[in-house]
Amino acid sequence: MFTKEDLQQIEQHGLTQAQVEQQIDNFCKGFPYLKIVRAAAAGDGVLVMSDEQIAQAEARYDEAASTSKIVKFVPASGAATRMFKELFEYVNDDKRTPGIDRLLDNIEKFAFWPELAEHIMPDSPDEEIVESIVKTGLCYGAKPKGLVTFHAYADGNRKAVEEHLVEGALYARSGDEVYIHFTVSAEHMDGFKEVLAAKQSFYEERFGVKYNVSFSVQKPSTDTIAVNPDNTPFRTDEGKLLFRPAGHGALIENLNDIDADIIFVKNIDNVTTDALRGDTVLYKKALAGMLLELQQQTFAWLKALKEGSANLVELADFVENKLCVKLPENYDAALLERLLSRPIRLCGMVRNEGEPGGGPYIAYNADGSTSPQILESHQIDLSCDDYKEMMAQATHFNPVDLVCATRDAEGKSYYLPDFVDEKTGFISHKSKDGKELLALELPGLWNGAMSRWNTIFVEVPISTFNPVKTVNDLLRPEHQ
Repeated sequence: MFTKEDLQQIEQHGLTQAQVEQQIDNFCKGFPYLKIVRAAAAGDGVLVMSDEQIAQAEARYDEAASTSKIVKFVPASGAATRMFKELFEYVNDDKRTPGIDRLLDNIEKFAFWPELAEHIMPDSPDEEIVESIVKTGLCYGAKPKGLVTFHAYADGNRKAVEEHLVEGALYARSGDEVYIHFTVSAEHMDGFKEVLAAKQSFYEERFGVKYNVSFSVQKPSTDTIAVNPDNTPFRTDEGKLLFRPAGHGALIENLNDIDADIIFVKNIDNVTTDALRGDTVLYKKALAGMLLELQQQTFAWLKALKEGSANLVELADFVENKLCVKLPENYDAALLERLLSRPIRLCGMVRNEGEPGGGPYIAYNADGSTSPQILESHQIDLSCDDYKEMMAQATHFNPVDLVCATRDAEGKSYYLPDFVDEKTGFISHKSKDGKELLALELPGLWNGAMSRWNTIFVEVPISTFNPVKTVNDLLRPEHQ
């Protein structure tokens, strides 16, 4: 199947022939749907914290923060293409939608307006204004969301990346230090560093902290081979194999390189303004405080197992009621130990107003147990009426609000790729140079890539979820 040149190309990518052959086998066989028990709901898979529990968890986290290594991990590599899709359609195809009208009617309300005004004339035609946002002028269509100016303030407007510096100082401090890690595309690395060089000292002075900002790019070794519709390797016009980035699930490798006691994971575009940030800070701390308590209890049980003093009935009760894993009837001490010896994550879940989609579910595992899983719609067999109904009636969805503990009882970091469910990838239809191809997506970061973690779902208020999916989302109150 592969020539000598192919094998060299595979090796240069950091992959082995066996790995690429396995990828092609995945194309041929496809991926199975997950078997689900039910959608998680409040009191049934989703924990709803009382005010007292929130206050106690916040205090526990605040006490631990001064002596803990805390990292804020922000996936920020995606280009803002979808955010400006309507604008491109207007500029390229003269397709004017209500969204374009709304943008132009409110153009001075956008935080990027002062920057845009430098590139256009007061009487510039509509097409020119829009083109100056996405192509000429601001060139936002070629930039990632992190480098788009989101919010206006009296002391200077902020790009999305700056809001994460602010958040980091408010809930992710290790003493006086704030560690933030951004995963970015190689071509945008300099843009991020430029913003930080200009603004970092301003925020350090304002919050009395020292920022330790690091970056990584998606590793080439996580790319996957593209194939033709008949599952043979796709070749470029030059006759070379084509490897493609395999979705955000590849970032489990980047997360694996983070050495920390607590890791907050949050998307680059999910930020709000200072005035509305209170709930975000409170619930981040509360989730982290709960995480620390669960980790402490887990380590205590592991110690008891090691010493032979563990009451297995009480331990099973902890696993089922605190870690939300339903055990098979024939469980034993070895299974309990294996279930305890895993990274832990608390996942904030937002109430869903009846919209179907990915979110928190209880799913079956190969060992006969069931556990909480964040599922995307492509993992669920929608031809099954029961599953379809579960999705339609789901009460919560996943806003990507994770707090993770990745050390074991000895203080060593787990090797996170060991906890990936390789069978949860998916295949998508793409094209290159006008030729159809199939692409392989790795298990997503918060679903398949963390499938074998101990997972606890916790309800968080909608005020903590403020994504910017389209440019006009910046006109919503939480961004004004």
